[in-house]
Amino acid sequence: MENIIQHLKSSSRVLLASHVNPDGDAIGSLLAMGTALEKLGCEIDLYNESSIPAVYRFLPSVDRIEKQLCDPERFDTAVVLDCGDLSRVGVEAKRVGAIPMVINIDHHTTNTRFGQHQLVDVNACATCEIIYRLVQAMGLDVDVVMATAIYTGILSDTGSFRFSNTNQSAFAICEAMVARGVDPSAVARHVYGTYSLGRIKLLNLALDSIEISNNGYLSIMTVTREMFAETGTQSEDADGLINYARRIQDVKVAALIHELENGADSQGNRKRFHVSLRSDGSVDVARIASGFGGGGHAGAAGFSMESSLPELKRIIYGLSDGFGERCQLN
Repeated sequence: MENIIQHLKSSSRVLLASHVNPDGDAIGSLLAMGTALEKLGCEIDLYNESSIPAVYRFLPSVDRIEKQLCDPERFDTAVVLDCGDLSRVGVEAKRVGAIPMVINIDHHTTNTRFGQHQLVDVNACATCEIIYRLVQAMGLDVDVVMATAIYTGILSDTGSFRFSNTNQSAFAICEAMVARGVDPSAVARHVYGTYSLGRIKLLNLALDSIEISNNGYLSIMTVTREMFAETGTQSEDADGLINYARRIQDVKVAALIHELENGADSQGNRKRFHVSLRSDGSVDVARIASGFGGGGHAGAAGFSMESSLPELKRIIYGLSDGFGERCQLN
């Protein structure tokens, strides 16, 4: 941490980036770290190639996050947040990696330790927890903008303190953020209580798509480009839908197959998909995801691949036979 702080204090132009299809922790850590670096006097750009989910657009300064990466040669430092691997930045990963100094700040167990400096704590409840500790070590004041971003990141990544990554720090930091002006009711209302009519229609189609494996341990939910078009929604509206498939009785692992944009090949057979995995705690889905070039946490992970939809479903169904054996947590 000390080496990272010293380098950041000597940096002038810093690019901050987080993973594609960002969740609350990716967005919160991006905004909080950006605010901190501006307090140090750095010029910053915030980058994420995906659209920001509607439920997080209430966050202060969220409109500063750009979807286009312009002239990365301008930057002397890149801070990559909440990414288990540099590739999680998306199509611009190679250009981000070419910036002279890459700092990797993350909490995923599958982190590949990319970059010249790494601040990786797999015991942290969220990357926002690490950012909070970093800000404290810098001696910076946590204003309400930074506090709201950190609180939202921890709240979302712990599933409102329901997931197994919830630790003592999650409660302590959130208490400190409330003392700095965060309104928990307002944050919860935005993150969990506001849905567009289109998202409700998308949820209805997604629920109808649910399939269960023969042993009852696996549920698969599918969201296609046709569903988005029919409901007038975007990819970010699929955020959180997997939780419905996960809550089915006896299900150990839920998989959300999400068809990505511009995925079809010239014959229209193979498409690009992202597969999100959620576990009840008995199966290490990070181990599964890493086998397909992805990663994440034991309870929540994902990977992307090109395939036809029937072929991809066959692959995922084949995993359920081992849920009682090789995927079991030790």
